[in-house]
Amino acid sequence: MHPIIANRRILLAALVGTSVEFYDFYIYATAAALVLGPLFFPSTSDTAQLLSAYASFGLAFVARPVGAAVFGHFGDRIGRKSTLVASLMLMGASTLLIAFLPTYQQIGWWAPLLLCVLRFGQGFGLGGEWGGAALLAVENAPEGWRGRFGTAPQMGAPIGFIAANGLFLILGFVLTPEQFRDWGWRLPFLASAILVGLGLWVRLKVSETPAFKRVLAEGPPPSVPLGEMARDHLGAVVRGTLAVVACFAIFYIATAFALGYGTTKLGHPKQAFLGVQLVAILFMAAGIAIAGWWSDRSNPRMVLMWGCAGTVVAGILLAPLMAGPLLLAGLFLALALFVMGFVYGPVGAWLPDQFPARVRYTGASIAFNVGGVIGGALTPFAAQALSARGLGWVGLYLAAAGVLSWIGLAASRRR
Repeated sequence: MHPIIANRRILLAALVGTSVEFYDFYIYATAAALVLGPLFFPSTSDTAQLLSAYASFGLAFVARPVGAAVFGHFGDRIGRKSTLVASLMLMGASTLLIAFLPTYQQIGWWAPLLLCVLRFGQGFGLGGEWGGAALLAVENAPEGWRGRFGTAPQMGAPIGFIAANGLFLILGFVLTPEQFRDWGWRLPFLASAILVGLGLWVRLKVSETPAFKRVLAEGPPPSVPLGEMARDHLGAVVRGTLAVVACFAIFYIATAFALGYGTTKLGHPKQAFLGVQLVAILFMAAGIAIAGWWSDRSNPRMVLMWGCAGTVVAGILLAPLMAGPLLLAGLFLALALFVMGFVYGPVGAWLPDQFPARVRYTGASIAFNVGGVIGGALTPFAAQALSARGLGWVGLYLAAAGVLSWIGLAASRRR
């Protein structure tokens, strides 16, 4: 039987769960670019409100390493499956509650405070999500299929993005701007409850991974996985952290920053720009699929390093393409997100392989999410600030992220 068919339930659990998680994360990113600034922060200027919304967006990245440490502890001690279920429930609950928040005009400073608390909850849950989903896929992969199995959770990113922005696009067509601002933006957060239920149903039906079962058969799991990882594998964490910076930076420049900048500074219609992003995200899915196949034909590390080189090229082309008409901006987004497929798709196979199974959940999760702080938390905010000096500075920022990740990969051990 074909390996994908034989393991379809495992791959679906990895895919559906991360699709739900990334849907939750992206609807916040989209709402931050479109409406959260005026609704939840005091009125000083449009730029200040947008920067405040981006700052609340970045808060979840600070929470992600904390969630990675906590969920990694239980993932390495009690198993991948139950930990994944808990992370999904926390993220889903935090997202759902955002739909019911009153605005700044209604309760003052309590509004941004509660928004930030729930945003922290989103990040905390996602901190335990990716590592577990990646392990669920690659620890069940047959020989020669780790690269392609590792792309299962990575495909959750474009699927979650399409679901999130697609829903915002539909709402933009059926609602007036006033209706969308007053209550329409809450509907995607409410819809997350349905998706979380689907994710839980799938994940509760999968069994524990063979690698974790072998860890238990060989002896007791580590009493403090974080301590063992810090003592014996700190170098792998640092290299893994650097290696994933580029994928976060390129994604949030091509999505959150591009949407905010394109619709405010460049004056592109919001619905048209969302449509362009939805088309461009298909190139990311294609890049992930090609990179996964290539990883199994060569090795994930080499594919990732080529992706870093592509990130530098995308940084060079950012200013001349983004500053042009919408068609050229769409060309840049398609190029950037296609390149992201090569710096993101193989990470699911490469990063867990840098750690032994005893501390793999903790090590992979912390490296991935600390890299998210460096490459993702500050990126929309920094890109917005740098764009005041010219888009060329934003391109330089992206190119620097590609160089940083290349260094991390070059210093890593070959497998």
